[in-house]
Amino acid sequence: MLRPPDPADVARRLTELRLEHRDLDAAIARMAEARDADQIALRRLKKRKLLLRDCIARLESQLIPDLDA
Repeated sequence: MLRPPDPADVARRLTELRLEHRDLDAAIARMAEARDADQIALRRLKKRKLLLRDCIARLESQLIPDLDA
């Protein structure tokens, strides 16, 4: 039987992901300003940022109590 995730662990992971998301945002902004920016690398960073956003949303939903319970 699966145990519900520990809220402290979820909160810790959320903090890590939000930090990485913010760092990626800054890196993307810097890279986008460069004239000779590698468009493929820029696209990869943007995809990673979107993936992080989805992971953050999923973890945030785990912290919301289940009203049907």
